[in-house]
Amino acid sequence: MPARQRVTHPLEPVFDARSRALVLGTMPSPASRAAGFYYGHPQNRFWKVLATLFEEPEPTGTDGRAAFLLAHRIAVWDVLSACDIEGASDASIAGAVPNDLRVVADAAPLEAVFTTGAKAAALYRRLCAAQLPALPHVALPSTSPANARMRLPDLVAAYAPLKAAVS
Repeated sequence: MPARQRVTHPLEPVFDARSRALVLGTMPSPASRAAGFYYGHPQNRFWKVLATLFEEPEPTGTDGRAAFLLAHRIAVWDVLSACDIEGASDASIAGAVPNDLRVVADAAPLEAVFTTGAKAAALYRRLCAAQLPALPHVALPSTSPANARMRLPDLVAAYAPLKAAVS
């Protein structure tokens, strides 16, 4: 396992004035940081899940993925602005510092917050929910390759509330 290191969130949130759902992970993985965009690990199923959910081709590249999110009124960011973490292991997170989610909420008519994975949900409830008290929170399963027990059709079904929130 890699040594724990202090990571400061390097990515800007993706949103615009039409965003209705905010999807939050914990912190970009090393692969996502290297790719310069969210859910950048080649085995992460986030983009495949969304493409299947919306019955569209899987978006590729930073521009294509950002355009896909904005077209579907989905904002993406992370719960944390900084933390100590070993590689991509959410279980190793310590010293968590939350993002100010009002940056997105003040600019977009959000109707719900969705978190991807148990750790993101727990951190959101503990550190961020008070920032957005009027918004319902839905905890979604992780699309990470570490969550291999869930098959793609199961993930797509679990993400149906996201589609409902933006439709």
